[in-house]
Amino acid sequence: MPTDPYEVLGVSRSASPEEITKAYRKLAQKFHPDRNAGDKAAEAKFKEVNNAYELLSDPQKKQAFDTYGATGGPGGFPGGGAGFPGGFGGQQIDPQVAEELFRSMFGGGGAAGGGVDFGSMFGGGGKRGKARGGGRGRPTQGEDVQTDVRVPFLTAATGGSVSIDVGGREIGVRIPAGIEEGKKLRVPASATGSVDVYLRVLIDPHPYFKREGNDVLLEVPISIAEAVLGAKVDVPTLTGETLTVKVPAGKSSGDRLRLKGKGIAGGDLLLMMKIVAPARPDDESKKLMEEFAQRNPEDVRANAAWR
Repeated sequence: MPTDPYEVLGVSRSASPEEITKAYRKLAQKFHPDRNAGDKAAEAKFKEVNNAYELLSDPQKKQAFDTYGATGGPGGFPGGGAGFPGGFGGQQIDPQVAEELFRSMFGGGGAAGGGVDFGSMFGGGGKRGKARGGGRGRPTQGEDVQTDVRVPFLTAATGGSVSIDVGGREIGVRIPAGIEEGKKLRVPASATGSVDVYLRVLIDPHPYFKREGNDVLLEVPISIAEAVLGAKVDVPTLTGETLTVKVPAGKSSGDRLRLKGKGIAGGDLLLMMKIVAPARPDDESKKLMEEFAQRNPEDVRANAAWR
């Protein structure tokens, strides 16, 4: 194999950084393991191409090579492999270059809608996991990846699955029932075809359910008459089932009813009453309410904290 990085990439010594990067992209795409599964020769060439690019993309290493040749001067180049720095699994590939390379090879797939962001996979702005190769400053091939995935409220509550996109490959991820905001799920490299992906779960809000631990809060509007006299009201549950619940007479706004076991992972469904006054009562209704007030002269603010 040639030991000259310029020869490996097929560029002249006067090549510009842009020309070097262009040559690297072309060769890395050609010999990438995902395109040459089981081809040892292609794997070796891919390593060589990456080692050559690591050297020539680093101004200091490039200058040392141009001055001293393959030995890199008195101290030599770090690592091994035909006079090039590093070895396969230890090379430092520019994150932006790697991101663009993977986009050209496997297509897009941003973070929106549960997709995995390529930028986060190669250090281009997203958070990343601990490097298997010892935690270098920039991610390398084989390094774990961390990214965010948004999960619908009901899926997080009752369990289910979401799809993510990794390098153009759609992968189904099982969401365990009751998972909490910020928890992480691991998608192994055997599923992604490249690296372990750690998904930080972000849960979308629900239009009317609100989580309190494993309990679920549901605001239930009731009329003045229902609050005074009691009533039966239909309420939704997490599973889509509708239950008819008896609201005892004399309930106030903020009072709660508890439905055992109807929450998340054995938690409860809490029904919080909200009394809603009529927006435009007719004259007769107003007279009845005036009579009601006279017959029930209760000072409802007598025990208020600020009295």
